[in-house]
Amino acid sequence: MAQPGPAHWQKRIGLVAVLLFLAAPAARAEPAFSDPWPAVSDSTGRIVAVPSRSPFAPADIGPDAPATSARVTYYPPAGGDAAHKAPAVVLLHGSAGIDENREPTYARQLAAMGIGAAVVDVFGARRDMATSFVDRVIEITETMALADAYATLAWLKARPEIDGSRVAVWGFSYGAMASVIAADAQIADRLAALYGLGDTRFAAHVAFYGPCITSFEDSRTTGAPVLMAWGERDALIDPARCQATAAAMRQGESRVQTISYPGAVHQWDGSRPGPRPIGRLLNDCDFRVERDLTVRDGNLGIAMTGPFTRKLILAYCVGSEGYLIGRDDAVRARSDRDVAAFLSAAFGLASRS
Repeated sequence: MAQPGPAHWQKRIGLVAVLLFLAAPAARAEPAFSDPWPAVSDSTGRIVAVPSRSPFAPADIGPDAPATSARVTYYPPAGGDAAHKAPAVVLLHGSAGIDENREPTYARQLAAMGIGAAVVDVFGARRDMATSFVDRVIEITETMALADAYATLAWLKARPEIDGSRVAVWGFSYGAMASVIAADAQIADRLAALYGLGDTRFAAHVAFYGPCITSFEDSRTTGAPVLMAWGERDALIDPARCQATAAAMRQGESRVQTISYPGAVHQWDGSRPGPRPIGRLLNDCDFRVERDLTVRDGNLGIAMTGPFTRKLILAYCVGSEGYLIGRDDAVRARSDRDVAAFLSAAFGLASRS
């Protein structure tokens, strides 16, 4: 019987190679921001209860703060698994609560691009404390939002599909104030100890139209980069104070980028059309965080230790005039690109068009 020649074996080897190629799983596309961001469906994420705390002020952060369950809606990253860990973003809403056109929409878009997203409902977890707008502003503080954000960071870090070293926090208005404060080294250290995070901190901080009314006696930061963006026509924002906040954070070791969008008013990415007047200004408020994390009012000199003193301080500094609010899709397209560039650098991602 004749032995198979070289041509026969080459054909057999080629056939095996083709079969192995066809049987191999398709390569997973790495997470990347697209331009424009993808259109998404109205699909909902998965609501999870995350163990958290409700410290009233930074000095109250610790195991003695009242326990609660943070209400988090999780949107898993497309294609993410234990072998392909993805970055993630924690989203913090404004003083009016979650806006369907904003936090959930951003979360769905991020997830579609391969980036996990977690929308935190700070008010929803504390309905027993306050339900009206005014009561929520008095009773549910930025520190509670911080506590929920770091609790969510710990929860994400434990997820097999998430890279805990690449989790950012993105806040809007009230949530933006918390996002900036979350970069403070002392506060981050306390919250990391509370939730067993070790050396893990947020990898980046994004703040959309957040009032710059808080300063720190100790300006040290975690070193994570910060993006602060606001509208040029947003009276709720004092650009000089925000630039001073950015300068202090740079001195504290963070790289800070500031962007002012010409013609934009407050909440350009929300659901409400506009521009239309709303709310009251906070420009006369002055919260100073001392080295022991006591928050002291710069006008009255009193410490913010509970709802009574917080109400007194806000009654003194909150103005009677309002500010303009309104959706602007053109500005949103620009801010999408700016956030994509910022987070791509922070997460080490490539861009795609």
